[in-house]
Amino acid sequence: MRLVIDGDGSPVKEEVIKLAGKYQLPVLIVTSIDHFTTKEYPEFIHFIYVDKGADGADYRIVKEMKENDIVVTQDYGLASLLLSKKVRIFHHNGKEYLPETIDSLLTQRYIGGQMRKAGKRTKGPKPFTQKDREHFTDIMTRVIENMLKIAKGANNES
Repeated sequence: MRLVIDGDGSPVKEEVIKLAGKYQLPVLIVTSIDHFTTKEYPEFIHFIYVDKGADGADYRIVKEMKENDIVVTQDYGLASLLLSKKVRIFHHNGKEYLPETIDSLLTQRYIGGQMRKAGKRTKGPKPFTQKDREHFTDIMTRVIENMLKIAKGANNES
Protein backbone atom coordinates (compact mmCIF):
# COMPACT_ATOMS: atom_id res chain seq x y z
CA MET A 1 0.00 0.00 0.00
CA ARG A 2 1.23 3.47 -0.95
CA LEU A 3 -0.18 6.93 -0.60
CA VAL A 4 -0.17 8.63 -3.99
CA ILE A 5 -0.69 12.37 -4.35
CA ASP A 6 -1.72 14.21 -7.48
CA GLY A 7 0.77 16.91 -6.54
CA ASP A 8 -0.28 19.81 -8.71
CA GLY A 9 -2.11 22.04 -6.27
CA SER A 10 -2.86 19.50 -3.54
CA PRO A 11 -3.49 21.32 -0.25
CA VAL A 12 -2.95 18.17 1.86
CA LYS A 13 0.57 17.04 0.94
CA GLU A 14 1.93 17.67 4.43
CA GLU A 15 -0.97 15.84 6.08
CA VAL A 16 -0.44 12.81 3.82
CA ILE A 17 3.30 12.83 4.52
CA LYS A 18 2.69 12.93 8.30
CA LEU A 19 0.25 10.01 8.07
CA ALA A 20 2.67 8.03 5.93
CA GLY A 21 5.42 8.56 8.50
CA LYS A 22 3.13 7.48 11.31
CA TYR A 23 2.10 4.25 9.53
CA GLN A 24 5.43 3.64 7.77
CA LEU A 25 3.93 3.83 4.28
CA PRO A 26 5.67 5.05 1.13
CA VAL A 27 4.42 8.21 -0.58
CA LEU A 28 4.52 8.91 -4.29
CA ILE A 29 3.96 12.50 -5.40
CA VAL A 30 3.41 12.98 -9.12
CA THR A 31 3.62 16.58 -10.24
CA SER A 32 4.55 18.84 -13.11
CA ILE A 33 8.18 19.88 -13.52
CA ASP A 34 6.81 23.39 -12.88
CA HIS A 35 6.53 22.36 -9.21
CA PHE A 36 10.08 20.99 -8.89
CA THR A 37 11.41 21.34 -5.37
CA THR A 38 14.82 21.06 -3.75
CA LYS A 39 13.22 20.75 -0.32
CA GLU A 40 14.56 17.79 1.65
CA TYR A 41 12.02 15.03 2.31
CA PRO A 42 12.28 11.75 4.24
CA GLU A 43 13.40 8.67 2.30
CA PHE A 44 9.87 7.27 2.10
CA ILE A 45 8.78 10.18 -0.13
CA HIS A 46 9.33 9.73 -3.87
CA PHE A 47 8.65 12.26 -6.60
CA ILE A 48 7.90 11.73 -10.25
CA TYR A 49 8.07 14.89 -12.31
CA VAL A 50 6.26 15.10 -15.63
CA ASP A 51 6.46 17.61 -18.46
CA LYS A 52 4.24 20.66 -18.51
CA GLY A 53 0.90 20.19 -20.17
CA ALA A 54 -2.61 19.09 -19.58
CA ASP A 55 -3.07 15.68 -17.99
CA GLY A 56 0.60 14.61 -17.97
CA ALA A 57 0.53 13.94 -14.22
CA ASP A 58 -2.83 12.19 -14.52
CA TYR A 59 -1.64 9.71 -17.13
CA ARG A 60 1.52 8.99 -15.16
CA ILE A 61 -0.49 8.35 -12.00
CA VAL A 62 -2.69 5.88 -13.88
CA LYS A 63 0.43 4.12 -15.17
CA GLU A 64 2.02 3.92 -11.70
CA MET A 65 -0.97 2.47 -9.82
CA LYS A 66 -0.68 -0.70 -7.82
CA GLU A 67 -3.48 -2.58 -6.12
CA ASN A 68 -4.40 -1.16 -2.67
CA ASP A 69 -2.81 2.25 -3.28
CA ILE A 70 -4.63 5.24 -1.86
CA VAL A 71 -4.79 8.23 -4.20
CA VAL A 72 -5.49 11.83 -3.24
CA THR A 73 -6.67 14.05 -6.08
CA GLN A 74 -9.17 16.80 -6.70
CA ASP A 75 -9.39 15.83 -10.39
CA TYR A 76 -12.68 14.07 -11.18
CA GLY A 77 -11.38 12.95 -14.57
CA LEU A 78 -8.36 11.25 -13.02
CA ALA A 79 -10.59 9.66 -10.38
CA SER A 80 -12.82 8.22 -13.11
CA LEU A 81 -9.78 6.67 -14.82
CA LEU A 82 -8.60 5.08 -11.57
CA LEU A 83 -11.87 3.52 -10.42
CA SER A 84 -11.17 0.24 -12.23
CA LYS A 85 -7.63 -0.08 -10.78
CA LYS A 86 -8.45 -1.63 -7.36
CA VAL A 87 -7.28 1.52 -5.57
CA ARG A 88 -9.09 3.92 -3.27
CA ILE A 89 -9.38 7.51 -4.40
CA PHE A 90 -10.08 10.51 -2.18
CA HIS A 91 -10.65 14.20 -2.66
CA HIS A 92 -8.81 16.49 -0.23
CA ASN A 93 -12.20 17.20 1.39
CA GLY A 94 -12.17 13.56 2.55
CA LYS A 95 -14.86 12.27 0.20
CA GLU A 96 -14.12 9.01 -1.55
CA TYR A 97 -14.72 8.82 -5.28
CA LEU A 98 -17.03 5.89 -6.00
CA PRO A 99 -18.40 4.34 -9.21
CA GLU A 100 -21.94 5.30 -8.22
CA THR A 101 -21.10 9.02 -7.78
CA ILE A 102 -18.47 9.74 -10.43
CA ASP A 103 -20.92 10.33 -13.30
CA SER A 104 -22.73 13.12 -11.45
CA LEU A 105 -19.40 14.75 -10.51
CA LEU A 106 -18.22 14.65 -14.12
CA THR A 107 -21.56 16.07 -15.29
CA GLN A 108 -21.29 18.95 -12.80
CA ARG A 109 -17.75 19.65 -14.02
CA TYR A 110 -18.92 19.67 -17.63
CA ILE A 111 -21.86 22.02 -16.93
CA GLY A 112 -19.57 24.39 -15.00
CA GLY A 113 -17.14 24.43 -17.92
CA GLN A 114 -19.92 25.16 -20.37
CA MET A 115 -21.19 28.01 -18.20
CA ARG A 116 -17.71 29.55 -17.99
CA LYS A 117 -17.30 29.18 -21.76
CA ALA A 118 -20.56 31.10 -22.18
CA GLY A 119 -19.16 33.92 -20.03
CA LYS A 120 -21.06 33.12 -16.86
CA ARG A 121 -19.32 33.18 -13.54
CA THR A 122 -19.28 30.11 -11.36
CA LYS A 123 -18.27 29.80 -7.74
CA GLY A 124 -14.76 28.63 -7.04
CA PRO A 125 -13.82 26.39 -4.15
CA LYS A 126 -14.06 27.72 -0.62
CA PRO A 127 -10.77 28.46 1.15
CA PHE A 128 -9.25 25.31 2.66
CA THR A 129 -9.28 25.68 6.45
CA GLN A 130 -7.52 24.03 9.37
CA LYS A 131 -10.81 22.32 10.19
CA ASP A 132 -10.85 20.90 6.62
CA ARG A 133 -7.29 19.58 7.14
CA GLU A 134 -8.30 17.89 10.41
CA HIS A 135 -11.38 16.36 8.78
CA PHE A 136 -9.25 14.96 5.93
CA THR A 137 -6.67 13.60 8.40
CA ASP A 138 -9.36 11.89 10.51
CA ILE A 139 -10.88 10.18 7.48
CA MET A 140 -7.53 9.08 6.07
CA THR A 141 -6.44 7.74 9.46
CA ARG A 142 -9.53 5.52 9.60
CA VAL A 143 -9.08 4.36 5.99
CA ILE A 144 -5.39 3.52 6.46
CA GLU A 145 -5.98 1.70 9.76
CA ASN A 146 -8.83 -0.30 8.23
CA MET A 147 -6.79 -1.25 5.14
CA LEU A 148 -3.80 -2.25 7.29
CA LYS A 149 -6.07 -4.39 9.48
CA ILE A 150 -7.50 -6.11 6.41
CA ALA A 151 -4.02 -6.68 4.95
CA LYS A 152 -2.76 -8.08 8.26
CA GLY A 153 -5.74 -10.44 8.44
CA ALA A 154 -5.10 -11.62 4.87
CA ASN A 155 -1.43 -12.25 5.68
CA ASN A 156 -2.35 -14.25 8.79
CA GLU A 157 -4.61 -16.52 6.74
CA SER A 158 -1.80 -17.43 4.30
